[in-house]
Amino acid sequence: MAEAAHGGHEEHTDAVRDLSDSESISAAAPAEVGLRFEVDGEIATVTLNRPEKRNAQTFATWSALARIGETLPDRVRVVVIRGEGPSFSAGIDLRMFTPEGVPGQGSFATAAALDDGAFERRIAEAQRGFLWLRRPDIVSIAAVQGHAIGAGFQLALACDLRVVADDVQFCMKEPALGLVPDLTGTKPLADIVGVPRAIEMCLTARSVGAAEALQLGLAEMAVRREELDQAVQDLAAALLATDRAAATATKRLLQAAPGRTLEDQAAAERAEQAARIRALFASS
Repeated sequence: MAEAAHGGHEEHTDAVRDLSDSESISAAAPAEVGLRFEVDGEIATVTLNRPEKRNAQTFATWSALARIGETLPDRVRVVVIRGEGPSFSAGIDLRMFTPEGVPGQGSFATAAALDDGAFERRIAEAQRGFLWLRRPDIVSIAAVQGHAIGAGFQLALACDLRVVADDVQFCMKEPALGLVPDLTGTKPLADIVGVPRAIEMCLTARSVGAAEALQLGLAEMAVRREELDQAVQDLAAALLATDRAAATATKRLLQAAPGRTLEDQAAAERAEQAARIRALFASS
């Protein structure tokens, strides 16, 4: 969960109301915690909007992300996650490491005092902000420029597809801070690059640039920084050109494939195809 944003400890200036417990954190509107949420037809865009802090994340950020997922309009088929300014996200707000923490949200010191059940619920709530991006009825795209460190890297990994700018720098910082990546990033990282490479990346906390990200499969496309938005728009348009029910069924099949035997996957294909053919010819 925790990774250091670049720069020193900065004074909190966001207009965030009292978020002293999990329930009130969940109630915060996206704009109050530095998120911008927009829906244009079948495309939703979530923008990390704290460029002055390199889009550093907090407990309230993750709760607001979860709320967006829970209330996503049914018509949305593509979700774009992006960051305002030069960095996608430089990780967690450094104030989370101080005794004072983030006003109204506490710190890791206060979280450490929770009992086991409350502590697990706090982390599970944060993880919900990432898990919904894997839903089979949507395709999520991370548009990543500059630093994507720790929580920022994990947010990109939570998405189905990653389009990166040529200045991208992925880094899994948590182990260097004495922690583990806990925002659902370890499984996709290991699935994509393999366990040995994932161990090397996490335990050295080294940066991975655009060329290596493409080579490792961490990015589907790398473009010049000024072309990033257009590349994402073009990809979203191509995804929307596919029949929604077929896209949902196909994503569901592909997501389940790694955990199935060939025989089980073949059976799942038969079931999905039967449903599709019946739907296509139901009115014939």
